[in-house]
This record gives sequence, structure tokens and C-alpha cells, in this order.
Amino acid sequence: MRLHEYQAKEVFSDAGIPTPDSALAESVEEVVEAAEDIGYPVAVKAQVHVGGRGKAGGIKLAEDRDEAEEAAEDILGMDLKGYTVEQVLVEGAVDFVNELYVGVTMDRGEGKPVAMVSTKGGVDIEAVAEETPDAIAREHIDPAFGMHPYQARKAVFDAGVDKDIAMDVAGVLTTLYDLWSDKDANDAEINPLMVTSDDEVIAADAVLNIDDDALFRHPDLAEMEEDSYEDDLERKAGEYGFDYVRLDGNVGIIGNGAGLVMTTLDLVDYYGGEPANFLDIGGGAKAERVTNALDMVFSDENVDSVVFNIFGGITRGDEVAKGINEALESLDEIPKPVVVRLAGTNAEEGMDILNTDLVQVEATLEDAVQRAVENAEEEQ
Repeated sequence: MRLHEYQAKEVFSDAGIPTPDSALAESVEEVVEAAEDIGYPVAVKAQVHVGGRGKAGGIKLAEDRDEAEEAAEDILGMDLKGYTVEQVLVEGAVDFVNELYVGVTMDRGEGKPVAMVSTKGGVDIEAVAEETPDAIAREHIDPAFGMHPYQARKAVFDAGVDKDIAMDVAGVLTTLYDLWSDKDANDAEINPLMVTSDDEVIAADAVLNIDDDALFRHPDLAEMEEDSYEDDLERKAGEYGFDYVRLDGNVGIIGNGAGLVMTTLDLVDYYGGEPANFLDIGGGAKAERVTNALDMVFSDENVDSVVFNIFGGITRGDEVAKGINEALESLDEIPKPVVVRLAGTNAEEGMDILNTDLVQVEATLEDAVQRAVENAEEEQ
């Protein structure tokens, strides 16, 4: 479960991490009222789960009432990378002299949590990791003992953080790890952790993603779940019971089994396409579930083509074929081309059932993916 920035900041602030004064707003009037209560200048920030909000126009600074009204009018209701902005966070602008990055996640290669610090905050940390990996100091942690104080200090000094603020940053990193551990988080990040001219550190952004399977241990966080949906698609996925992640591409992907779906995503990328989603319909999927999956993918305006990759174990190919037929035959017009690859249990029966007037059929996964990528290119 992904928390919105304002929700994550509430958790961080309660734990003692400094955050700017802020208020949530859903209308122009509420934005102006919050800005005047906080005091100008303020930042008006779209509350949607996408990166690069600033570059996309989802974050604006306001020096006075007129600019606050203009920022609210521009951001509220805007389409931000496919998501409609319904809420904004109004917070006091931070007069900063430097931006840092601190984060905690699981290093699955090492099988341990890893704490990270970088002086290259305020930018895409994934790009920093790829282009200049040495700019990120890493410290692996034994979860049996937690983060020792010396580990936090070592990570901060290895990153080259100025000594005047090093201990404060180490304190923030320690608290962040404790939250990551106590809240059963997948990721906990602050980017940027701003440094003021008075050598104070303030969390200007906040990321906290919680393991869904651990929510029963955190009823306070579970209450936030409905508000943390990214958009109508994610809400629909929750209603259908799908494992679904929306991505930035235009090739819709449906498969049964996480590994099979991930393989399909990789192949779409390999053949020059861009995946639009991760959608796992699970094992033993019946016709209704397949119909719901197609409804999900067709509801994404970014999707230009769809590829079905089904390998039957407990999932039967004929049931999948029935679901595809039912979904497509109920439509007056097929919104996007659909490519199907069936293998495994009752695959031959499924291939015989498929209405080839409505779908394109390929015998191999590679051929199916290549065709879906070509379809997406033609639709653009």
C-alpha cells in the first residue's frame, strides 16, 4: 500500500522527523485559507502517486494570495500523467541551501535491509544510482539487531554530508529505519531532505510504502488505504482482487502468475515497446475473472494494444478463451487490438474456442509480444 505524501509526512512527523507546516486542501478556497494560515511563501503540491510532479506542473510555489489561487486552479483537476488531481498539500516553503536523499529499502541481492544516503537529493535517485552509483552511500543492516548508531553515522559520513549537520541527518536516517521496520514497509524515503541556512534538516517530501500482507498489524495505516488509491484503475483492481500496477507505457499486459507477467514485461521492453501495466489474474482464473481483467486494461487510456500470456496449470486455457470471447463479444467495438498466447492445460481447446475475428493468436510468447508491440506502434 502506497501512502500519499501527506499521509507519510504525518507518520514521519509523529516519529520526530521535522516536516514543514502543512494542510490538505481540495478546493481553491481551502488552498488559500491554508496558505494564509501557514504564511507565504507556500508550496502547492499535487497528491498523486507519480514521480516528477514538479516537472509535470504538479508543484508550484506561491508568494501571495493571487499566486496561491492561480496554483490551486492550475493543479486541482489537472491530468497528471494519467491521474486526476483531487487533493493538494499546501505547506510552508523551505528556504534551503542543500538537498539530500535518505532512504531505506530491502536489498534482495544481499538479503538484508539497506540504508542509503546521498548529497544528490531532489532529483531522480534511480538515475543517480544508474549514472553515478558512488554518489549513494549504502549501509546494510542486520534486522536481528537493527541499525546501530555507528552505521547511521558511517553512511552519512561516507556520503560526504557536511559535518555541521551530519549528526542530525544520522538521526533522521535512524528514525527512518525504525519506521521502515516497525511499520512493515517496503520502502521509506525522504527526497529531498532539505538543509536550511541555519543548519536545520527538514523532510520536504516523504515516501512510505507498506507491505499489504502486514496491514492487519497496523490498523491505523489500514484506515488510510482507501485514500491512497492512485486512481479509478487501482480502485477497480482492488474491487476485482487483482495484483495490478500501472506503468507509463502503452502495451497492456495480462498474465497468470507474477513470474509470467514479469517475463512478459521484460519481453515488451526487449522488443522496443513500453509496458502499460502489471496485471496478474492468478491461478485457476475463470471466465468472469478474465472478463474483468480486460475491462481493467481497456479502461486505461494509455493502452494502445493488449497481450494475453496464459500458461495453464490450474488455469484452464478453455476457461480463459471463454472469458476473452465473452468480454469482446459484449462490446460494440474492440477498443484496442488484442493478441493471445495460450499454453499448458487445455490450450488446444482454448485456441479452438477463441473468436479469431476479435483477437490475434500467436503460438509463442515471443511472437505474441512482438505483434502487440507492433500493434501499439500502429495505434499511435
